[in-house]
Amino acid sequence: MSTTKISGLPGDVVKKIHQSRLDANNQPLEVHTSDGNGNLCRHCLQMIGEGDEYYILAHRPFTVTQPYAEMGPIFLHVKNCSEYEDSGGTPEALTNKDNLLLRGYDEDERIVYGTGGIVPTQNIREHAEKLLQLDRVSFVHIRSANYNCYQARIDPV
Repeated sequence: MSTTKISGLPGDVVKKIHQSRLDANNQPLEVHTSDGNGNLCRHCLQMIGEGDEYYILAHRPFTVTQPYAEMGPIFLHVKNCSEYEDSGGTPEALTNKDNLLLRGYDEDERIVYGTGGIVPTQNIREHAEKLLQLDRVSFVHIRSANYNCYQARIDPV
């Protein structure tokens, strides 16, 4: 049994985005049609299928605004999708990437220096478990190794 939980954006956050149709910059959500070429929905943690509509929006995956509360582009299905439920493995859509960036944050949602690193996809949960054993690390972000875009979050269980 895993000591960590991987999660996408929570349903209440996604619902608010869908209802407001505004992103973290208060800009209207952009609607696009997927060509099936690798856009990960940050709610269900599945790839957006070819022909499916999706939003591109600026998102800040933090509860407070502060210097370490990074914001960047994410993708969400336009149609309702189910919140990702962790079964102890790595979300399949993340396994098609060679490497991912993992970074630890403290309880104030600030980066814990020395925790960021590029990790082979097959080792993300094991690496996150080690980070979460550090005194100050409360949660870990999975981010794109190429673009630093937020992918998902890992918490201790």
